[in-house]
Amino acid sequence: MIRLNQVKLPLDHSDDALQRFVLNKLSIAAEQLVDIHVFKRGYDARKRNVITLIYTLDITLKDVDESAILSRFEKDQNVRVSPDTTYKYVAQAPADLTERPIVIGMGPCGLFTALILAQMGFKPILLERGKSVHERSKDTFRFWRKGELNTESNVQFGEGGAGTFSDGKLYSQVKDPNFLGLKVKQEFVAAGAPAEIIYVNKPHIGTFKLVTMVERMRRKIIELGGEIRFQTRVEEINIEGQGENRQVTGVTLNGGEVINSKHITLAIGHSARDTIAMLHDKGVHLEAQSFSVGFRIEHKQEMIDKCRFGINAGHPILGAADYKLVHHCKNGRSVYSFCMCPGGVVVAATSETEAVVTNGMSQYSRSERNANSAIVVGVSPSDFDNDPLQGIALQRKLERNAYILGGSNYDAPAQRVGDFLAGKDAKPFGPIEPSYKPNVKMTDLSTSLPDFAIDAIREALPAFDKKIRGFAKADAVLTGVETRTSSPVQIKRGPDYQSINVKGLYPGGEGAGYAGGILSAGIDGIKIAEAVAVDMLKEL
Repeated sequence: MIRLNQVKLPLDHSDDALQRFVLNKLSIAAEQLVDIHVFKRGYDARKRNVITLIYTLDITLKDVDESAILSRFEKDQNVRVSPDTTYKYVAQAPADLTERPIVIGMGPCGLFTALILAQMGFKPILLERGKSVHERSKDTFRFWRKGELNTESNVQFGEGGAGTFSDGKLYSQVKDPNFLGLKVKQEFVAAGAPAEIIYVNKPHIGTFKLVTMVERMRRKIIELGGEIRFQTRVEEINIEGQGENRQVTGVTLNGGEVINSKHITLAIGHSARDTIAMLHDKGVHLEAQSFSVGFRIEHKQEMIDKCRFGINAGHPILGAADYKLVHHCKNGRSVYSFCMCPGGVVVAATSETEAVVTNGMSQYSRSERNANSAIVVGVSPSDFDNDPLQGIALQRKLERNAYILGGSNYDAPAQRVGDFLAGKDAKPFGPIEPSYKPNVKMTDLSTSLPDFAIDAIREALPAFDKKIRGFAKADAVLTGVETRTSSPVQIKRGPDYQSINVKGLYPGGEGAGYAGGILSAGIDGIKIAEAVAVDMLKEL
């Protein structure tokens, strides 16, 4: 096959435009063209009233000397041989395998670690402290409606991980030379995701579709010999040996049961604070890492669409518009938008009592009236003396303060942007109604974050308004606080994906500091599965 990159066509091009482009570009006859496969489709909206679609195409030909075509386009970087994107398993478990690998956590990283191990025949044991995704959804929506929190079954804990209650974004900036991201998306499509996620530039799935998909992936793991245990919290990682010879031997569960294994994947997510404390106590090497804190901001989605797409707002190919913003402040901090959810809602995302945490969520349709995004400020390890547990302590402090500001009933503190920027007392909201449930309490947000964060956000919002007109409008709503953008801790691992001081322990995903979203976490899970499989075969 031949790959064509940077194929640019108008937004409303005709149905046969791709074919005509290919025939003209390659100077071939129509009967020589077998198939045009869209590998990727994005768009250029820098000129919002004249939006261009950009394709990457894989072309199948017949009765054509492809080498002659490639030779003719030798100096054209946009005409090349199509790469082999087929996923290739690195190992296959022998029939007499006696050890079973353990995977802790059933977010995207753990899910894909277990799935790939199962597909290679290693029959993993997958441990999840929360409930199945269906039962977890009931607990989560009960909290949103009634303020009744289950600390083991919520937005953070349970089958599917935190990404289940999000926008379901499936794009990442991680380097992926082996096309592992494609494998992730192919498995999602096999589990019921829309086929378009394979090729659109910024694919997303949405919460309701993710619930069904996760259930189907779970059934596949079980069919392949895997074992899944819900409501099973790991109380202790069992380690033997001293110094450089430390080796995991298994786990002790919340009921006292011990499961032995020398290959344990830690895919615990960024909110398993008790597990991180246990690892610290066990001497597993942890390091503090940067994270961010801030608010959720809401605008009318219609306004964002018009600012980004102009007269093309509402076009079905474009859908609801998103944005990505960053501002470098005078105080040395950076403020940026994070986890932007077009046509979505702000949700309660705490996993601890007497704490308020916000996040964003969208369905596949992205049809809610508001757009929301986190507007966050970077926090560095130097802000808490590089202590790997002090970042968690800062998160907790801000979350509990937000709980009090919101009325001590899981309502979130909120304020209109105009009042926040002017430092005035909070007024009732206007045309933009906050979407957070259970509810919000309009209050002064200036005491909800450290002073450096408040100053930085006040400087950044007017700067963002120059890029998206209306972004800092007085009636936009800020809801606090957003604290769990990423893990404040990194569980250090080596090039073999094992902990640098405990053999057989494989930290991965967001909680270990190696991913930042569903796709990157899934990719990391595949890499860990491959590393585990290869190491297990070495020991046979």
